Amino acid sequence: MKSAGKLALVTGVGRTKGLGAAVCKKLASEGADIAFTYWHEYDETMPWGKEKEGPAQTFQAVTSFGKEAFSKELDLSKPDNIPLLFAEVKNHFGRTPDILINNAAHSVNDNIKTVTAASLDRHYEINVRAVTLLIQEFLHHLDRNRSGRIINIATGWSRGQMPEEISYVVTKSAAETLVHSISAQLAKRNVTINAVNPGPTDTGWMTEEIQQELTPLFPGGRIGRPEDAAEAVAFLVSDAGAWITGQVLHSEGGFLNRDSPGENI
Repeated sequence: MKSAGKLALVTGVGRTKGLGAAVCKKLASEGADIAFTYWHEYDETMPWGKEKEGPAQTFQAVTSFGKEAFSKELDLSKPDNIPLLFAEVKNHFGRTPDILINNAAHSVNDNIKTVTAASLDRHYEINVRAVTLLIQEFLHHLDRNRSGRIINIATGWSRGQMPEEISYVVTKSAAETLVHSISAQLAKRNVTINAVNPGPTDTGWMTEEIQQELTPLFPGGRIGRPEDAAEAVAFLVSDAGAWITGQVLHSEGGFLNRDSPGENI
């Protein structure tokens, strides 16, 4: 039980096939209590749609391991909601998290021709501002005699061009920027911060056509699964990962990233 006695807060856990749900289940299986957030309004705007019972099923999966669970639907684009979240978690568990997994993201495709100020702002609210404020609040509540673990779920922007995801990539890159910027500072408090890039992962968004296109680029002959990245996250937040900080772990099965110029502009 590598995470026995720990409390993890995981954001972006709306769907049972999502990375957030996989992380919750993996950490619970290793002994951690779990608090998680979700936001159905975002899922409703995406091709996969809202999974109404998704959070309840993840909640049940956590408790099936004998661990305590807490879930809350929360709009992370509103800064005032973040301290309220930590207050509710503390009220529920009697303590605040030892582990923070920044998994929630906003991602709507656009390119340098179609990008708008509104799109950039909406991506910024979740991918930059919320992540930064969640880390700040996590540190504020973490007693100095306790160790802490922070994992930001990153994207593959540094591994190849993503021209059709401009708003996403320019804001989601903050997941890695924060790791490189504050890891030494946090290490003085016995807090590690790392990022995990899961690579192309089948979390329910891939069509059959996309899977057929991507599969040959994986030397292992299969698409990435949410459980793959969850294993990496579990290692980094465990005692075995205590000496690793300031790193970006590319958990993508040797994916042969093929740069694309995108559509003609």
